[in-house]
Amino acid sequence: MSATTTQSATGRRKTAVARVWMTEGNGTITINNRAFDEYLPSIELQNTVLAPFQAVNSANKFDVRVVVNGGGTHAQAVAIRHAISRSLTGVDPAHRAVIKPLGFLTRDPRMKERKKSGQPGARKRFQFSKR
Repeated sequence: MSATTTQSATGRRKTAVARVWMTEGNGTITINNRAFDEYLPSIELQNTVLAPFQAVNSANKFDVRVVVNGGGTHAQAVAIRHAISRSLTGVDPAHRAVIKPLGFLTRDPRMKERKKSGQPGARKRFQFSKR
């Protein structure tokens, strides 16, 4: 992959959607035009995003530009991880054998259940009065 070639992918988790563009570089990550450690101040969330690179020993080999919206910070971090994993398998299909067992390529299907009419929440019922 040359410096002008860009590998792109999309990752999702709950309502968070992350679009990732990867190019060969020195490892700079920008999320929504902000620095990586500024956008995700927690070390745990940073490790979540960097996990696919560490799994395939390609840390500091790619520059990553991310546009993410929706969801909370954790869902966004997992969506970014999903997109980076998909992008790495696009760069080299051999990476798939390493990344897939870790579960980074699987889209987490769990979503918030909708509120039903006639009750206060998704599952909660109004208090029952016998008399």
